[in-house]
Amino acid sequence: MPEVSCHCGQAKLTAPRPPAEVVECNCSICRRLGARWAHYQQSEITLPKPGTTQPYVWGDRMLAFHRCRSCGCVTHWQSLSGAQQRMAVNARLIDGLDWDHIRIRQFDGASTWTFQDDET
Repeated sequence: MPEVSCHCGQAKLTAPRPPAEVVECNCSICRRLGARWAHYQQSEITLPKPGTTQPYVWGDRMLAFHRCRSCGCVTHWQSLSGAQQRMAVNARLIDGLDWDHIRIRQFDGASTWTFQDDET
């Protein structure tokens, strides 16, 4: 099981498997974070200890982006509405991934809210 860990090691999550694909989004926050999001069901992820991360919520208040309280690395996002059962972890925080074998999908979260490749 891959471990997602911030720089200082205080905020750790566990994913069930390495990602086969990740999403790079160009919305205002994701492009600034430079994250590559690996999506999983919330029930598949072991979250950090309570209080280890600090959520950041804005705009339509649908997502909470979590960062380590100590080093500031963004570890994951979670849905606040309860409508989504999925969440995403920042795959850039998983050591040892073979990026040559992981599909990187471009998502236009800035305007069209669609993937920029053939697959939907």
